[in-house]
Amino acid sequence: MNDKLSELRKKAMNLPLNPGVYIMKNKSREIIYIGKAKVLKNRVSQYFGSQNNHSTKVRKMVDKVDDFDYILTDSEFEALVLECSLIKQHMPKYNILLKDDKGYSYVKITKGPWGKISACFRKDDDNAVYLGPFTSGYSMRATVEETNKIYKLYTCNRKFPRDLGKGRPCLNYFIGQCCAPCRGKITPEEYEENLRDAVEFLKGGQGQQVKRLRELMEEYSENLEFEKAAKIRDRINSMEKIYSDKQKVVSSLIKHQDVFAIVSAEEKACLHILRFNKGVLYDSEDFIFDAEDDLPSVRYELIMNFYSLGREVPPRITVDGEVESDEILSQWLSEKAGRKVVIGTVQKGEQASLMAMCRKNAAEKLAQYLGRKGKETNALDELKTLLGLPKIPEYIESYDISHTAGSDNVAGMVVFRNGLPYKKAYKRFSIKGFSGQDDYGSMREVLDRRFARYADETETDEGFKALPDLILLDGGEGQVNAVKPVLEKYGLDIPLFGMVKDGKHKTRAITANGSEISITSKRQAFTLVSNLQEEVHRYAITYHKKKHTASALETRLTGIEGIGKKKADLLIKHFKTVKAIASADEETLAQIKGISRENARKIYEFFRED
Repeated sequence: MNDKLSELRKKAMNLPLNPGVYIMKNKSREIIYIGKAKVLKNRVSQYFGSQNNHSTKVRKMVDKVDDFDYILTDSEFEALVLECSLIKQHMPKYNILLKDDKGYSYVKITKGPWGKISACFRKDDDNAVYLGPFTSGYSMRATVEETNKIYKLYTCNRKFPRDLGKGRPCLNYFIGQCCAPCRGKITPEEYEENLRDAVEFLKGGQGQQVKRLRELMEEYSENLEFEKAAKIRDRINSMEKIYSDKQKVVSSLIKHQDVFAIVSAEEKACLHILRFNKGVLYDSEDFIFDAEDDLPSVRYELIMNFYSLGREVPPRITVDGEVESDEILSQWLSEKAGRKVVIGTVQKGEQASLMAMCRKNAAEKLAQYLGRKGKETNALDELKTLLGLPKIPEYIESYDISHTAGSDNVAGMVVFRNGLPYKKAYKRFSIKGFSGQDDYGSMREVLDRRFARYADETETDEGFKALPDLILLDGGEGQVNAVKPVLEKYGLDIPLFGMVKDGKHKTRAITANGSEISITSKRQAFTLVSNLQEEVHRYAITYHKKKHTASALETRLTGIEGIGKKKADLLIKHFKTVKAIASADEETLAQIKGISRENARKIYEFFRED
């Protein structure tokens, strides 16, 4: 805890009600954070008030603050310009900083009779030929990949002519994407010609190369060299197919825009950006940073920093949520670009599909960084958006009740952590508060017992000490309403929803506050919730069957003279099954502590008569 907090708050309360920039410093007088404010006094004093409302990152920053300075400006716009300039100069530790470390990209063409085309990030003194530099690594890598496919150049690690005729061709040969020098399927002269054409294609682009190839195809046809003409025809078709497929996947009706999406998990977040020009995706970038709860502020910082790195500003920036000071930021970007720049969100249509693709890529990149599977991360992100949750539900608890006509009431609690079952935290409950059938009362009792264990300071069980990010109940609105008072009783603000099934016992929707949210259109979120509902049902019913079997056995045993519930429980605990008890002789039965020889005789005779 910062022992200067009250002193800093007192200083902040004396700040003017003007726009400006504030500069936080540590004990060594190093600048650790720079921000702008429309009203300095209001913004800065918030840092030094109650720490409960701050994110973990802000609390850590405030704990390091020893003093702060400020600079007054005439407007919030001037404050933004100054903030941007100061951040670039000082690179403060607690600002979100996008490090532009991708540099330039090159196309490398190795010399020799079996040359190779590849992508690289720097020139080496290796006597190779380089094309570039290119600012878009994404676009350059895609172009190299397409060129190698069109001209069937080898991309494996074999060395030629050393490996000519050695080994089996790889898959690329069998799918028509490699000329297979390893099997002698092409002469050095033919390969050299393909390589020259590929380099010309890279230099001149598709349009110019197709035009030249059409002229060559017609020339071969006129000279009756139909085999050569057919090869040229196939190459033209390959070019047009690859270009057409690329257009289908990454086209946009808005010709010039950047699409921003943020996905967070495990205190980390990933910003992914898709960049479109002339309606075609020409670049993509991603950045990993520490996650924060205040997403509008985060988006503001990310957009400001991204275009401060010297990137071209498009007419439209599409984001996945609210942006703090969006009008001021739009004004700054418009002045930077020399034309109007719009910052906006999307709801439906093609733009929504592009945003979904952007979020999916962000989830995949973040999953790779965290060492997790992308589909789980993406499913959790879909669920967060669908339910309007404040953060990704990394820890989900789900509950279901099981009984037979009101007898042997039990409940199961399953836990999914990071989208996968976390069986270590599963819990089983026997309903104790009443007998008979009351699903609402059963669910209320189970949640009450679960959170009573959480509130117990002496509790050490991991499954009870963790608080979930989301609770899903197997049932509708009635189940949700039955449990809400329990959460209020313990002062817990945990998102609570019910899982609704259709007539075939399959997940149909999620319910809360009297309405239903259909999840069938969100494939990955739907799969996740369906898996949760099936797993909690399986876990609860398995426990119920076990208890029901034990109850039936207990009832049968208590019908034996001299055997009450306590002795029946001893027998069940030792033998587990009716068959094992019935097969035991008197001596084995009498060896159980609490079972007399007379009891053993009665049991033995009962099963022999039976």
